[in-house]
Amino acid sequence: MTLDPQAKALLARQAALNLPSYAEMGPREARRLNEEGAAALAGPGEDLQVRDTGIAGVPVRLYEPPGAAEAPVLVYFHGGGWVLGSVRTHDRPCRALCARVGCRVVSVEYRLAPEHRFPAAVEDCWAVTASLLAGRQPVAVGGDSAGGNLAAVMALRARDRRLPLRLQMLIYPVTDCDLDRPSYLACATGYGLSRESMRWFWEQYLGDARWEHPEAAPLRAPSLDGVAPALVMICQYDPLRDEGAAYAERLRQAGVPVELIEQQGMIHGFFRQAAVIDRATLAYDQCAAGLRRAFAAPIRP
Repeated sequence: MTLDPQAKALLARQAALNLPSYAEMGPREARRLNEEGAAALAGPGEDLQVRDTGIAGVPVRLYEPPGAAEAPVLVYFHGGGWVLGSVRTHDRPCRALCARVGCRVVSVEYRLAPEHRFPAAVEDCWAVTASLLAGRQPVAVGGDSAGGNLAAVMALRARDRRLPLRLQMLIYPVTDCDLDRPSYLACATGYGLSRESMRWFWEQYLGDARWEHPEAAPLRAPSLDGVAPALVMICQYDPLRDEGAAYAERLRQAGVPVELIEQQGMIHGFFRQAAVIDRATLAYDQCAAGLRRAFAAPIRP
């Protein structure tokens, strides 16, 4: 399928800005621009009860539907290459999922690289996830891009500690550090997320640490047996497409229930761009359906 017309128009507008690369900007300027542009790309979200608080010493933004005391919980980790992003930049998808599923959404403000390199983000996300898993309500994890990476790592940790996680919702996740996969080469430039930007993100996040560490590249985990069921969403025009598909296939081979959704004609990042790409709202519906099924299903042994 050809590139979605709305995605193509967005890419053209971004290209016309002729902005320097993330490496040329540096983390602080890249974060500033990311924050400033987020609201216009996302558009207004559902009117919900929202408050900023903390869980296990980590800042979070809590979204609550009516009857929240008995509602299941989605722990959400924002994307941004472990360097950019915040609970503010990903407010729209969290509102959309809270409203559609009727679950509480806990959006985690984990520490960012390079000021706080691996495994700081993993430890923050686990502190929140473990705290919620200790409660009585069903818990799922999810995230986009680097947030999908963190969600997959949470599923591995929950498996190893025999904690009942209902779903790992992985939106175009980072699962590996191999930048020579066919999708990386085919979508190296011109589709929003570039191959060189991903190299820079990995360098900021890992520093001198081993890129192949399974809590940085979960596709390299020795075994995926027994992890939570997964919903994996990938995009046709995304450097990360192949590693997302490879992760879904490894989960299947391990006997883990997987729903793989490929967004034809779509680009990386669209999930938080509902104001300019209509397909984002379809993606919210698809994710919400998967979450509802997971929360309603019996706990897997």
